[in-house]
Amino acid sequence: MTEKPKGLTRRQLLVSSVTTLAAGAAATAQAATLTGTPKWLPFDHNGPMHYDTPGWQFFTAEEAQEIEAIVEQLIPADDLSVSGKEAGCAVFIDRQLAGEYGDFSRLYMQGPFTPGTEPQADQSPLVPRERYRLGIAGLSKYCQAQFQKPFSALPAEQRDKMLTDLEHGTVELEGIDAKLFFQQVLDNTMEGFFADPIYGGNRDMVSWKMIGFPGARYDYRDYIAMHNQKLNLTPISIIGSSAWNRKG
Repeated sequence: MTEKPKGLTRRQLLVSSVTTLAAGAAATAQAATLTGTPKWLPFDHNGPMHYDTPGWQFFTAEEAQEIEAIVEQLIPADDLSVSGKEAGCAVFIDRQLAGEYGDFSRLYMQGPFTPGTEPQADQSPLVPRERYRLGIAGLSKYCQAQFQKPFSALPAEQRDKMLTDLEHGTVELEGIDAKLFFQQVLDNTMEGFFADPIYGGNRDMVSWKMIGFPGARYDYRDYIAMHNQKLNLTPISIIGSSAWNRKG
């Protein structure tokens, strides 16, 4: 009998690498089988939530409207891609907050909590769910006081100015540091734009097509020796839906 190899297999390593693109939410569906590639199965206890799960899982309708306005302003539509809203960045954020990422259950979150140095970065005791809930409420209250309307109702120029002020910390939000909230949303928006579509963002693999990333392919051996050539590979998502293949 042939002895089974010990340690991580190539397939296990691939699965582990892909899942680090974003923190997985609670499993409600398994990825489908891709034609010509091995079947990808999420960890039983931490599979990614399918992007087609209906409705908002964490945000209220009002909160979702504000977050969609923010991600649309951070990544506006242009001749290269659709906006962050159209790409599903708000859906990605919503799914992450509904899962283990939302309460930092995998991180050490015991005190003492003190302001960190620049290399230490974020040392806040607030978990992502609290940051979004407090941040959206604080932003809405500030915009109502200043402009008598929510952020989502502001014109593009005012939105830009508001986000710039948050980034630089020149405004004060009730309940949360403005810079902390801005950085949280910015980071998650970028993750949602470039992560695998199975997590809710990067709808239709728009960002991968924009940068020429071939996606979650299992094997690149046929292309290793093809230097300085445009491969024109259609991106492949873990989700494996035939809809993606039709659109690709």
